Amino acid sequence: MPRTGTHAGHAHERHGQVAKERDRTVVASNRKARHDYHIEDTFEAGLVLMGTEVKSLRMGRASLVDGYATWRGDELWLEGVHIPEYVNGNWTNHTPRRRRKLLLHRAELAKLMKKSSESGHTIVPLSLYFKDGRAKVEIAVAKGKRQYDKRQALRERQDTRDAQRALHSRGAR
Repeated sequence: MPRTGTHAGHAHERHGQVAKERDRTVVASNRKARHDYHIEDTFEAGLVLMGTEVKSLRMGRASLVDGYATWRGDELWLEGVHIPEYVNGNWTNHTPRRRRKLLLHRAELAKLMKKSSESGHTIVPLSLYFKDGRAKVEIAVAKGKRQYDKRQALRERQDTRDAQRALHSRGAR
């Protein structure tokens, strides 16, 4: 039976609000990880969070700099990620650097287990964001860069920046 009357428009308005939340709202990104590691494969994982952690994230407060993932049995846990205490929280507030469980499909966990067990590989968080109103973290299987790799990457970036400046300055004349 089709909806009629004054309530029919309200359902459509609610769908409009949901559509707004479908975009990806980034809370924190780990640019240092892209500098320190060769990123080999990325995965999107859900997070098990407490209510005050979600509220703190919605305020845009988090740091992934020291974050990494570890295995506890057949589960993957995110450690070292700092989500500050919620300002308006009370005694139910969370611990800022507590261990948080990552939610992935069993096949993804098996793939991550296989890749991360290789020598020199680790799992690092790249970004923390909201997707469809749910907190997600983008994790990557990564291999540490050597010092000269980092210097070479910086040199290449600087060279391309200089070339772009030179092209731009010629075009401005």
